[in-house]
Parts: sequence; structure tokens; C-alpha cells
Amino acid sequence: MPLARSLSVTSLSGLEEWDEEFDREDAVLFEIAWEVANKVGGIYTVIQTKARLTCEEWGENYFLVGPYMESNVRTQVELIEPCNAALRRTIDKMNSSGCKVYFGRWLIEGSPYVILLDVGFTAWSLDRWKSELWENCSIGVPWFDREANDAILFGFLTAWLLGEFNVDKEAGDRQIYHRYCLERAAARCAHVFTTVSQITAIEAEHLLRRKPDIVTPNGLNVKKFSAMHEFQNLHAQSKARIQEFVRGHFYGHLDFNLDKTVFLFIAGRYEFSNKGADIFLEALARLNYLLRVNHSDVTVIAFFIMPARTNNFNVETLKGQAVRKQLWDTAQTVKERFGKKLYESLLVGQLPDVSKMLDKEDFTMMKRAIFATQRQCLPPVCTHNMLEDSSDPILNCIRRIGLFNSAQDRVKVIFHPEFLSSTSPLLPMDYEEFVRGCHLGVFPSYYEPWGYTPAECTVMGIPSVSTNLSGFGCFMEEHIADPSAYGIYILDRRYRGVDESCNQLTSFLFQFCQQSRRQRIIQRNRTERLSDLLDWRYLGRYYVSARHMALAKAFPDTYIYEPHEPTSATGFRYPRPASVPPSPAHSLHSSPHHSEAEDEEEPYDEDLEAEKDRVNIRQPVSIPNRNKNQTVGLPEKN
Repeated sequence: MPLARSLSVTSLSGLEEWDEEFDREDAVLFEIAWEVANKVGGIYTVIQTKARLTCEEWGENYFLVGPYMESNVRTQVELIEPCNAALRRTIDKMNSSGCKVYFGRWLIEGSPYVILLDVGFTAWSLDRWKSELWENCSIGVPWFDREANDAILFGFLTAWLLGEFNVDKEAGDRQIYHRYCLERAAARCAHVFTTVSQITAIEAEHLLRRKPDIVTPNGLNVKKFSAMHEFQNLHAQSKARIQEFVRGHFYGHLDFNLDKTVFLFIAGRYEFSNKGADIFLEALARLNYLLRVNHSDVTVIAFFIMPARTNNFNVETLKGQAVRKQLWDTAQTVKERFGKKLYESLLVGQLPDVSKMLDKEDFTMMKRAIFATQRQCLPPVCTHNMLEDSSDPILNCIRRIGLFNSAQDRVKVIFHPEFLSSTSPLLPMDYEEFVRGCHLGVFPSYYEPWGYTPAECTVMGIPSVSTNLSGFGCFMEEHIADPSAYGIYILDRRYRGVDESCNQLTSFLFQFCQQSRRQRIIQRNRTERLSDLLDWRYLGRYYVSARHMALAKAFPDTYIYEPHEPTSATGFRYPRPASVPPSPAHSLHSSPHHSEAEDEEEPYDEDLEAEKDRVNIRQPVSIPNRNKNQTVGLPEKN
């Protein structure tokens, strides 16, 4: 009996199961990262979502090592006594030597053990360890670089914990040469060097002077996002909540049809150029022009979810939500009175006199509500009061391109400079719910080692725009014959200039706006089917292979690791969807021209199409297999 969709990779037909012949009884896995129980960026998501799979593989022999952050430990970690006698002795010895080491369970799926090192408590050793780093590696770290200082403390404490220390001109100009040296030394000393994508593999080979042994793509715990066959309903429910916010935000200027409004968004750290916010804004300005000259009835609302320095909510934004609630309460009051009179009229067997159903008081209430919607200013672009309004890159770009949410504009912009929360009085939605309610995620990154935001869109069935300078974009371009047909638009930022890339993004957005509602539903179905490709149940195997390679290099007398001989096939690719006619030029799958749209009356069977796609998928031979003598195959990278 096949497993549930969220627990399998059934869409990857032909995958072989690995024999559990690898002896881990005497092996212990330590996974070390600054973002263990400490959310900073995407690495936290990698570790958190991968933990369950790794715990299933290693059991009680899996330990995560990270920094001790008191505020995070209070809410995420259950402190307990070490379960391993040898580890208990190690921690006790370190604590008696002037360190503070904590042990517990991280309260996430899989409940992995964590070892947390208090770097601040050991700051007295910083000068000594800096001197050692200079004497042995000729790496000098300035006193003012707190991140580098924390990295030194954390690194030496980790080496202490494990019992041993195994360990360019532009970098100097940018005053990050010491960081570069630390990273290069770590890469060279590692038994096995991995990276998350082909993009970072190329970068590492040229900057760190070492080619990665294995590329380990980032995955997601698909079960967490899986809504079985209800994700279309969840999209409708979340979209309705976003529409409620829009009604309040644009009160007095709500001269567009919300049923013909497309919600776009970009989210992530506030890196204006790296995340592609610059060309996204420029593309929105050009899209606004195209929609206006073509007299389109489609309205686009673009959300920017990027945290910046603020001091409070924008009063005008809060007022908009208050006015919306007041109008709703007024409508409910009048409806109740109207309903009561209608009910009494029907009880006596008479048709109601519509002219008498609403009295003077009702009209007064409605007029007051209408007057409350009058406003003397345009709807605000930013939902908060910015501390650095005059120098903020997004706001300055909006001023330059002139997107001020005026009635003439078909593209509206809303900048929400903090992460979403279900407890917010303004937009009470968490990030997952917000993503489900949008129509398209736009992430035109200029630099992105992987890119979790488009991956999260994919597993929730939301189309997205990525680039061939992001790990996710390259991965999808490699494994999907026609990414745009599956709702993954790959923007070319590697071989095109900024203006050309901006034109291509504008073409993607304009084409998306021309889709009918039915076409968007079909595309979301296709996008959601790619979830299996991003599941840790599949991608976690690359980490398994990397660990086996490391054991074989560290203990060659005990473990054997032999490269896997490549077959004639070099990988696997999702074919074009069965309902999409073949393109005359297969090589143009990254072009701005979308696959031919289905006719509105064309019969469409989603289950049948999905089954055809699954049958056509070839086995990914790049995944290694283990044989009976503990020899592990290594996928050869092109």
C-alpha cells in the first residue's frame, strides 16, 4: 500500500530504496551551525525541516551544536541531562574549565538533541584564540567585528567540545578579508566539503579554492505544507483575508474590482539589490504602463514583506482598517433590521413594501458610513512609520518611478516593513497563510545560494519567479523541461543586463496578468505537483551520502566509499504537462514567452494529467545507492 503523498516521493517513479546495511552503532553525528535553535535566516529552515529525517536515520546518536541564546532557549529548548555518558563527561569537564555548555531537546519535529555553547561567557578566551588563529593561520580579526568574534568563540568552543581542532584583494578592500580567510580555512580542512547548489559550487571553486565533493540541495518538510486536495480552497480562504485588508487600506479609493485583482509579493531579508527588489519595482512601473495602454481591467497589488527599522504603525493605515470594520458593523446592523421587517411582512402573508423597509435612521447610519470613507490623501505606500524614510531604498525607488497608489495606476504597492504575524492588528496573518492567498511570488534575486521563498511557494501550489543566479532556479531549470508551464518562471540574470532582465520580468508579469482564473487554477495544480521534488525524503539522501563519504575519509580502515559509476542518463527531468502542446523550440524553456494557454472550453482532467506526468518521469540516477559491503555510490556532478 503506497504511503500518503506528503510522506513519499511517489511522483519520482522508479526510485530505488536503500538497504539499511550501514552500521551506525559506533558512530555519532554532530551537526554544527550558528542557527541551531537560533533563527537568523534560511539555514534555520534547513536544519529545522531536515531534523526529523536525520533523527530517523541516526536516532540517539545525532546531536546538533549551536550557540546558547537565552530568549530562544526559553521557548524552543527543553534542558535535560546528557543521555550519553561520554558526552556528559565532556560537558562537565568544559563547565569546570570556565565554559557554559547546555544540553537539551529542541522542541521541533523529530525532537533532536542539542548542545548549546554560551559564547559570551567564554569571551575571556577571545584574545588567546585570536592569537592562536594569527600564529597558525595568519588570519587577523579586528576587534570591532562582533560577528567574526562570535564565530571564533563558537568555533574554538566546538573544537574543544569535539576534542580536536581539524581543521584577494577585493575581500581586503571590503574589510571582510578575515572572514574570507576563516571560510576558506574551514573549507580546506573539512573531510568532505558540500554546498547547496551549483551556483555556490562554482563560487566555492573559484573563491575558496576547493570544488565541493557533493551538492546537497535544500529541501522542505512537505508534510508540514501539504493540504492534500484542499490547497485550492485554502488559497481562496487566505485570498479573502488579504482582500479584507485591501478594502481597508484603499478605503475611499477602492475603484477597482477585487475579483480581477492579482496579488504579487516579495519577501525576505532587506537586501535591496541581492533580493531583486530593485528590478521588481522597475518591472512594476513598466507593467503599470502596459496595463494602462492596453486598457486592462486587471489591477495588480504588489506586497513587499521586508523588515526595516520602524517606530510604529502608520496612523492612516490603522485608520483604514478601523473604517472598514465600522462599515462592516453598519452593514450588519442595517441587514438585521431589514431582515426583521422582511420576516414580519412574510409572516402576515404580504409582499414587503421595499420603500418602507429602510427608515430614516437606517439612511442616516449609511450616510455617516459613506462620509467616513472620504479621505484627503492617497492610500499609503508604507504600512509603518520608517525611521530612515528619506534614505530607504524601496521608498526612494517608489518616489522615482511614481507608483503612489493613485486611481490612474493599475499597479498598487504596499510596503510592509516587518515580518508577518497572526497577532498583528494590521494584517493578522502568518507567512504561510499569506503566501497561500497570493497569486504569484516574485524573487528576482541577483545572488541567492538556494532561495527558500520560491520553494515554499511551490509546495503550497503558488507560482513564483526565480532566477538562474539562485540555487532553486538552477535546480528547477535542470529538473523541469518547461518550468513556466509548471508555474516556475526562471529569469535570466546571468547572461543579460539589468534592463534586459527587467524587460523579461515585465513580460512574465504581464503575461501572468492576462491569464484567466481557470488558467491560474490549472497552473497552481501543476505547481503543487512539484512538491515531491523538494521533499527532504528525497533530497536528504545527498546528506546521507556526504556523511558516509566523511566517515570513509576520516576512518578509512572501517568505512569504504567508492564513486558511483554514471550511466548513460545524466539525471531526470519533469516533462511538459500533458495538457500543454509541445513547444517548437524546446531549448527556449526559459524565454519570457509562456507555453500556449489552454482554451477556456478545453476539457481538463487534473488527476489524469498528473498521472501522465508521473509515468513520464525517469529515475534520477544521480542519487547514489549502497550495496551490501557498505560501499556508497557518489553522484557525479556535471
